[in-house]
Amino acid sequence: MQITAAVTREAGADFKIEQLEIEDPRDNEVLVRIVGVGVCHTDIAARDQQVPAGLPIVLGHEGSGVVEKVGAKVTSVKPGDHVVLSYTFCEQCSPCEHDHENYCQQFGMLNFAGVRGDGSKALKGEGGEIGSHFFGQSSFGSYALAYENNVVKVRNDAPLELLGPLGCGIQTGAGTFMRSFACEAGSAVAVAGGGAVGLAAVLGAVAQGCGTIIVIEPHANRRELAKEVGATHVIDPMAGNVAEQIRGIVPNGVNYALDTTGKNVVVQGLVASMAAGGSIGIVGVPGSEDDATLKLDVLSMLLLGINVKGICEGDASPAEFIPVMVDLYMEGKFPFDKLCQFYAFDEINTAVADQHSGKSVKAILKL
Repeated sequence: MQITAAVTREAGADFKIEQLEIEDPRDNEVLVRIVGVGVCHTDIAARDQQVPAGLPIVLGHEGSGVVEKVGAKVTSVKPGDHVVLSYTFCEQCSPCEHDHENYCQQFGMLNFAGVRGDGSKALKGEGGEIGSHFFGQSSFGSYALAYENNVVKVRNDAPLELLGPLGCGIQTGAGTFMRSFACEAGSAVAVAGGGAVGLAAVLGAVAQGCGTIIVIEPHANRRELAKEVGATHVIDPMAGNVAEQIRGIVPNGVNYALDTTGKNVVVQGLVASMAAGGSIGIVGVPGSEDDATLKLDVLSMLLLGINVKGICEGDASPAEFIPVMVDLYMEGKFPFDKLCQFYAFDEINTAVADQHSGKSVKAILKL
């Protein structure tokens, strides 16, 4: 079958729209006609080879669409179903068996390598095979092959072209406060970074009934958007010491915090801002070698019992959590659409540039 896809052939180069050939689904696979796909920082990290995905490859891992065809052993979805695609997992290791599939022992190979578990690829183009199954989907294309375990059926009355980012970025931010920390109503939280993941965390904090929701963000337009989606306070980190600004709002410190920046200095500021027994979630990917290793105030952590936790995909199970977010959105309680901006599929490089510059918070490509 012929498809249109955005191909990455060289590290750091623009995406190229090409015609490719895609295989029929194997027994446990699902062929999905993509109607929308979010652009995530992880896609760009893979394009730039900060994440070692094999080139050439079709990236994309926030796809939504309609089931076109299913493999012989697929039972949970059928042709015509509306679905959101998320990460895949092996189903066999200890984390998978204990409902921690986001920490699957094969997560890296299955989601980043650009091949199936057996090493095969589902796409062919000019020059031969093209990497597929990025995050079990490679959804920067008109069609994608996913696995049954990373295809989540959603209600038909929801705007399908909007829902793709629920599979990764929105799930990561909202899931941190709604699932990983399960923040108590009335608790105080802080979010470092007002991008899509950070603002999704704000939406999650609102859904949990948190009392104080603080966003730390240097760009004024994103601080305004943070207030629009539910932040009670916003802080400009360029205006002074962040910990002092936070304690000016909540003298005892915040109960929960999320870092989306991957910067040491930001996490250090969060440690100094925590209440006793507080927890900090780390989801930001370091952008430099200096930030790759955390340097924290151990004495403060000991005396206050502060926890620092790495979090993958919000500690959420997509099959459970994505329908919850869709329901909340349809009820007007989770307005993640305010973070999103649509682009035509062939505008993918413009969408990437706009997201990088801050002009767009969450770009979605429509097919």
